[in-house]
Amino acid sequence: QLVESGGGLVQAGGSLRLTCAASERTFSTYAMGWFRQAPGKEREFVSAISWSGGNTIYQDSVKGRFTISRDNDKNTVYLQMISLKSEDTAVYYCAADGEFLWNGLRTRPTEYDYWGQGTQVTVSS
Repeated sequence: QLVESGGGLVQAGGSLRLTCAASERTFSTYAMGWFRQAPGKEREFVSAISWSGGNTIYQDSVKGRFTISRDNDKNTVYLQMISLKSEDTAVYYCAADGEFLWNGLRTRPTEYDYWGQGTQVTVSS
């Protein structure tokens, strides 16, 4: 129901834009988040956006480099990533929190109900 795309191999300092496409219009009423998981590490929060797009939050290490946005007409969420670093290398997942029209933001993986399959981002130094 959530499909990520846009990952790939990029040099340090480069940019990528990840896309998360939802199969149902219902997802436009949910807050959405991006998480990532590097080999041997736990899944960590990257960014989240409220259902309206009016509220956003970022992990400190990506502030100023990543931008989350959404287009509810297209049932799509984006993560624009610039100035990528080798430590950004991970599988990136989008997730939906499943709560109808809630303007809060959640940062823990356990608080999200729906997940995509992930897209690999590799940043070479």
